[in-house]
Amino acid sequence: MAVRIPVAPVMLRWALERSGRDRQDLAKAFPKLDSWLNGDLAPTLNQLEQFAQRTYTPLGFLFLDDPPLETLPLPDYRTMGGAGVGRPSPDLLDTIDTCEQRQDWFKSYALETGIEALDFVGSVTLAIEPVIAGADMRRALDFGVVQRREYGTWTDALFGLIEAAEHLGILVMVNGVVGNNTSRKLDPGEFRGFALADQYAPLIFINGADTKAAQIFTLAHELAHVWLGQSAVSKPDLSKEAENATERWCNIAAAEVLVPLDTFRPELRGPELVDDLERLAREYRVSTLVILRRLFDSRRLSWEQFNAEYDGELGRVIALAAQSGGGGQFYYTQPYRVSRRFASALIAQAHEGQTLYRDALRLLSLRKIETFERLGRYLGAA
Repeated sequence: MAVRIPVAPVMLRWALERSGRDRQDLAKAFPKLDSWLNGDLAPTLNQLEQFAQRTYTPLGFLFLDDPPLETLPLPDYRTMGGAGVGRPSPDLLDTIDTCEQRQDWFKSYALETGIEALDFVGSVTLAIEPVIAGADMRRALDFGVVQRREYGTWTDALFGLIEAAEHLGILVMVNGVVGNNTSRKLDPGEFRGFALADQYAPLIFINGADTKAAQIFTLAHELAHVWLGQSAVSKPDLSKEAENATERWCNIAAAEVLVPLDTFRPELRGPELVDDLERLAREYRVSTLVILRRLFDSRRLSWEQFNAEYDGELGRVIALAAQSGGGGQFYYTQPYRVSRRFASALIAQAHEGQTLYRDALRLLSLRKIETFERLGRYLGAA
């Protein structure tokens, strides 16, 4: 007879609610779920392990008497009314945890192989004008307007900015799900990105479930956090003024990286300002939403005009993004999910026997060695 494990029903209810999973859906896998939640019956150890896995809950948490207070391990700049935006989801927490493990590995690798510290990390403060900092960032990235004219789409421009950041030594990861689990889609309404500042292994994660238009601005925003030397979880929003001084600074610096005001103002020529949206978006390879924001920043639109135009344009951009679809070949997208710089170093170290294949697979969110080897050949690291 299977031994049943006494678990506080409050912990099972907490895990279920925390996961966001549908109760009826889980009941299909656990027919006695209602009895567990009511305290009429306890699960077996095997059932409890499966329940923990399906609710994305660390097994040890289920043996507590009361739910733990979970907080983000990073400064939270996703403020509303001066307060945080609520309890972080297990999807966000697991994503941060994975990225921290990857950063720890790469930092050890950097120190062992003699990679020098990056002097731009923490090179500025909030006392420096964000427009000046943004201009310095753009020059360091070599991401000027002339270079961007080579990109045909927002996606091309996003990948170009990613490659520029990685060339400087920043690990950039863009993913719309937790690891490679397509059933755990990340929510842009919860966060758009985060930065893990470090002198040897700065890391930026971008929520790939967001629109490409939003992703490129989020990347520029998180780059500003790296230049400040600050780790942070962010949800930058062009449609409003950030309540936090750091977020306002990063938004201005990011906008200056993408659309420098000194070159932007002379480009305005339409009979109506909004007539310039599409043309300037193509010129700078950014979204029309960023152009609208720069129209306001350059005092060509009032706050009321900006908000009226922004709402309509946002709806159009979201509709276009939905039509464009997604997906793509695994070996093309995976390097962007885990950072080409990180993956190449990790695969090479595994081949040299410096890292266990088991650990390399875990850090790359892969299960099969065949996939690992094919990825290595694609990256030229095999």
